[in-house]
Amino acid sequence: MRKLLLAVLVALPLVTLAAAPETVTLDVLKMTCAVCPITVKKSLEKLPGVSAVKVDFDEKTAIVTFDPAITNSEALTAATTNAGYPSSVHK
Repeated sequence: MRKLLLAVLVALPLVTLAAAPETVTLDVLKMTCAVCPITVKKSLEKLPGVSAVKVDFDEKTAIVTFDPAITNSEALTAATTNAGYPSSVHK
């Protein structure tokens, strides 16, 4: 029985064992020029586990898709804050 269980576990794709990606919208303060969204995007993309970032200058938001097994929303807001653009999770 153990060998069968082990064989099944080994046969499963590793993707099924990974956590499902999460997407969060951040409200990003202090974006006042065309370069600001680029800086915010780069600060978020540097974080391990972040797979996609879309920054909207007009709405002052960043939509971030990430692996919750690797990072979290607190790390995302810290990254933008450290880049000079404080943010919070959109409610």
